[in-house]
Amino acid sequence: MQLSPQASKTSSQAYQADDRNERVLVYVNGEFVPRSEARVSVFDAGYVCGDGVWEGVRLVNGQVVSFDAHVDRLFEGANAIAMDIGLRKQEVKDVILKTFEVNKMQDGAHARLMVTRGVKKTPNQDPRFILGKATVVCVAEYKVVDAEAKQRGLTLHTSTIRCSTPDVFDLRLNSHSRLNFIQALIQAINVGADEALMLDTNGFVSSCNSTNFFVVRDGALWTSSGRYCFNGITRATVLRLAREAGFAVHEGDYTLAEVYAADEAFVTGTLGGITPVSVIDGRKLPGAGMGPLTQRLADLYRQYIAAPQKAAA
Repeated sequence: MQLSPQASKTSSQAYQADDRNERVLVYVNGEFVPRSEARVSVFDAGYVCGDGVWEGVRLVNGQVVSFDAHVDRLFEGANAIAMDIGLRKQEVKDVILKTFEVNKMQDGAHARLMVTRGVKKTPNQDPRFILGKATVVCVAEYKVVDAEAKQRGLTLHTSTIRCSTPDVFDLRLNSHSRLNFIQALIQAINVGADEALMLDTNGFVSSCNSTNFFVVRDGALWTSSGRYCFNGITRATVLRLAREAGFAVHEGDYTLAEVYAADEAFVTGTLGGITPVSVIDGRKLPGAGMGPLTQRLADLYRQYIAAPQKAAA
């Protein structure tokens, strides 16, 4: 089975095509190389078994949004898997900033910093077969979300694949291993949806395959307990902004039946910020597209990322 490339145009990760991305320079272990020449070894732990962590950051008006929070999450993940990045936090920030700088990017850009355990003596799971230092790669691209598509909203399909418990796979780790989420997304794509809505092991709504999920019910903002979903930085920011604006916020367990009765829904992520949801499991929401509360939160988030003193926090 082959998946249609058309699906990428309606993904929560979709962005406007930009020819400049074909000419970007990629950071690979201390050097900048043309995109077409960026390489890592087939013996790299990330290639062998997804052994590594990553962060995606957004550049807006010369500022990296929530920079410290992203770098802190990277180091927390590396510590959890006993991996030495080989760089201090400021040095990691410098790598990202330099990657934007050499590509002359000031706005409308996104960078993905990827760190793996490094090259191994042989392709296996055992981390003691590492030969040297961690592999550090940073890819910066011009990425601007299509405003019309975002306004229209996503279509979600509830996957049969569940979000895991921390003892099975801790979703607070931004791990390179994403096969379970890819499987969930494939299920959604195969029924014509844009992204998969995923439940936790108890059957409550958790998150989507690459974003965090929210609904609006009776003027209140609802999201999962956070026990089984991504440790989303945009999610945390939206929750803070909602509380500061005086919105009622419910963080806890809720069911698909309660989702189906929601007035509005949206997802959050670094690239898209707040993206509305219009259809869930074939059911069109009353506030399809940007409903009033979703629009208000989107405005607050837009103000947040436009404020230099907050964007670096």
